[in-house]
Order: sequence, then C-alpha cells, then structure tokens
Amino acid sequence: MSSPGQFSTPAVVYDAGADLGLGCGLPTQFAAITEGNVVLDLGSGAGNDVFVARSLVGDSGKVIGVDMTEAMIAQAQQNLAKLGYKNIEFRLGDIESLPVKDNEIDVVVSNCVLNLVPNKTKAFQEIYRVLKPGGHFCISDIVLRGELPEKLKSLAELYAGCVAGALQYDEYLHAIREAGFVDLEIHKDHQYIVPNATLAQYLNQEDIQIYRQSNAGVFSITASARKPSRTE
Repeated sequence: MSSPGQFSTPAVVYDAGADLGLGCGLPTQFAAITEGNVVLDLGSGAGNDVFVARSLVGDSGKVIGVDMTEAMIAQAQQNLAKLGYKNIEFRLGDIESLPVKDNEIDVVVSNCVLNLVPNKTKAFQEIYRVLKPGGHFCISDIVLRGELPEKLKSLAELYAGCVAGALQYDEYLHAIREAGFVDLEIHKDHQYIVPNATLAQYLNQEDIQIYRQSNAGVFSITASARKPSRTE
C-alpha cells in the first residue's frame, strides 16, 4: 500500500449533480487511494467524493459513503443510479458510531464534516476501529487558532463555512494522536481571510485591529495519519 505521503493524479469522475459546494478541500488529492482499495467517505452528502474515489479504486475496489441524513442518502442513491457503479454503497449512520465493521477499510476520507461532529475524540476512535492495520485516513476540515472575538462568532459567513463546532488546531491534532494514529502529516494549512468590510459589520475599527494583530483565525487543513500495522 502506498504511504499517505505518496499520491498520483489519475483521471477522476466528477458529477456536478453530486457536488453541493459544501466542502473545504478535496481530500482525495492527498489520500493515496490505489486500485483495489476499500475507501470510506465520512459525511458523503450527495456522493461527489465517493464517485471521485471510485475512479481511483477501479472495478476491483469498493467505496462506502456514510451520511447522517436520509435526504442526502436518497440524493446520493439517485446520482449512483445515473452512473451505474456496482461497487459503491451509501449507508445511513453517524460518524461517532459508524455502520462499518472493524478493520474493513483501507482509506478513510472526509471533506469538511468532522468539525460538525460533537465528539471528535469518538469520531477518530471510530476511524481507527474501521481501518485495517496499516490503513490511513486523509481528511480536510476546519480548525481554529486563537480566540475569535465574541461578536465575530455569530458571523453568518463563518458558520456557513463550517466553523460551528470547530476545535482549536492543537486540540484537533491531539485527538488524532490520542486515537492511536501515527505518521500524522499536514498537507494543507490555509487561513480564511475575512474582509475588513465584513468585519466592520460586527466589530469597530479598534477591535478589527486587535483581531488582525492577534493572528487568531479560521483555518482549513488537510491531514493524514496511519493506523499502525500489526507488526509495529
């Protein structure tokens, strides 16, 4: 199996009907998915990342999408029916209690969903449980650095961008390591810059200056880590 740090760019299938524009970074870019892998997409929505992953695993692999909403599962099933793939499943369930067997998955991916899960520690424990020994995850998510001003926490644009429920950066990485993962790697680390004109709707000029100087903010990260093999 390729390590999370090795990745290629084969042709992928993009289904516009399955892309709801709700992600914060396509994790499959760094996920080292190879032909024959069993892949799990957490918070699969209408199925776009599942279909991208399927183009990488080929006919010999399998992709499972899990989502907590019946409406999204139904939409994903409709999109799947159009494409006709036989090695894709969509399952209704929670990330904190995945409807997946132990040691079943080669690669877990997720696009801007875990930050919305109330118990991140449990979520990473579940990811660890379902991965095969030596398997890995690659997740794009939202984290915070520093404390946002109270008035800014109600900013609609931030909440629409998946900020609600986001952990501090260090807490997020701690939850990954505590679950037992090794070889943690950050592939992308991007700060969302809120324009001054938007900030001015919530903060006065002095507070804006203090906020800018604090280096606090909202960040999109893409992280990968590996479940140790049985020989480690």
